[in-house]
Amino acid sequence: MPLVLVTAFEPSGDAHAAPLVRALRAMAPDVRVVGWGGPRMREAGCEMAGETARDGAMTLVGLKKIQEVRCIVANIRAWAAKNPVDVHVPVDSPAANWHIATWMKQHGRGTAGGSRVVNLVAPQLWAWAPWRIRKWRRTSDAILCLLPFEEAWFRERGVRAHFIGHPVLGEPVGADAAVRAAAFPQGSPKLLLLPGSRSSEVRANMPRMLEVFRAVSRTRPGLAGVVMAANEALVPLVRAAARGAAWPANLHVAHSDPDAAIAWCDCALNVSGTVSLDLAHQRKPMVAVYWTGRIKVVGGTVVLLTPDRLLPNIVAGRRIVPEFVPYAGGIGPVVRALEPFLDDPAARARVARELDAVTRRFEGHDPGREAAEVVLGFIRG
Repeated sequence: MPLVLVTAFEPSGDAHAAPLVRALRAMAPDVRVVGWGGPRMREAGCEMAGETARDGAMTLVGLKKIQEVRCIVANIRAWAAKNPVDVHVPVDSPAANWHIATWMKQHGRGTAGGSRVVNLVAPQLWAWAPWRIRKWRRTSDAILCLLPFEEAWFRERGVRAHFIGHPVLGEPVGADAAVRAAAFPQGSPKLLLLPGSRSSEVRANMPRMLEVFRAVSRTRPGLAGVVMAANEALVPLVRAAARGAAWPANLHVAHSDPDAAIAWCDCALNVSGTVSLDLAHQRKPMVAVYWTGRIKVVGGTVVLLTPDRLLPNIVAGRRIVPEFVPYAGGIGPVVRALEPFLDDPAARARVARELDAVTRRFEGHDPGREAAEVVLGFIRG
């Protein structure tokens, strides 16, 4: 029986992998799909060999995390030595997955003597390290790209690449999201805070997001706010951002149904990352911010090659929504960037049109099916 191994190390990777797993199970019941990942892969029908996609655990922060990754990589290699893999699908997280993919290329039972490697989520070499393309030419048989311009970028540099669309934008938002939104607080304007899916992101961003919320509330007595925690375990971290002060009476904390929360809001203050596409999917204006230290801001300025860091701006090729990524400054500029979206329906409508143009570039793609077709192409020859 052909064997596909999927390795995902963060919640976002788990989410990206799930449509592929589901499509493989539907299109090729004779193919065994085994994974190290999280709950979404399991729900999609993956045979789970290990759990590695919890709270961004594999972010390689500190010796403990590095040791944890090394242990998991060793376990995967030991498992694969006994279960020869036809196709390995590393999902994002190159710091961990590259070591696995390199080993798989030399082992397994692919047609070239080792496993074929199909990377799901292209590494953002175009943003910070184009010289590393040689490494990816050696280890990747194909790269599945989630952003429209990436396919041409990799192909021009000798790497087989396929634009498959993005899972966030691959399915329509349920019509009942607006109905469920009625359960959220009433008020005007409505502001959604999205502090991130990792505990480290919440700790870094939520205290200052709370400061921004307090600032914009002072002159808007009708303001209603919601903080959407990525899961229930992060709710205490969200509330700890108040640092002993009273929690704002007009700020509600939720940990489920983000689609309904996005449908509810007029605009959002959010961290960078995939959540910006969730907001773009519903054409919601946003201000993106990622607070960090000044040294990292300087380092980002030197290393990153693109003027923008936020996905909707990158896809648009210009800045259509404000972003402070990375950022080490005070809340003043963030507040000023957010205020037009709170007060001016015309400003919100203008950005909604810009976001609509971005999301249309992803139309016509089914990420799960298209990824499965590439993987099965290597199995079927």
